[in-house]
Amino acid sequence: MVFGMETEVLWSGLLTAAIGAIGWYIKSQSDELQRLQILLNRTREEIAKEYVTKVEVHNDINRIVDRLEAMDAKIDRLMERFTKP
Repeated sequence: MVFGMETEVLWSGLLTAAIGAIGWYIKSQSDELQRLQILLNRTREEIAKEYVTKVEVHNDINRIVDRLEAMDAKIDRLMERFTKP
């Protein structure tokens, strides 16, 4: 074969370049995935800071109920005034 050695060198070079390109692509995708995982974890931490605890919710609801009961008592007193002869 006349082209045997040159073809092997060319083919070897092409395969090396292709494998190198595939390796570079996989590495860049892996780095990007790692970066996104770090950002996702940071986002989860930030969002968790904005959550309300059960104790806070119960305290707020109790304050609202107390205010409603006070308003109910005032309305009852007003109704008593207007219904007395």
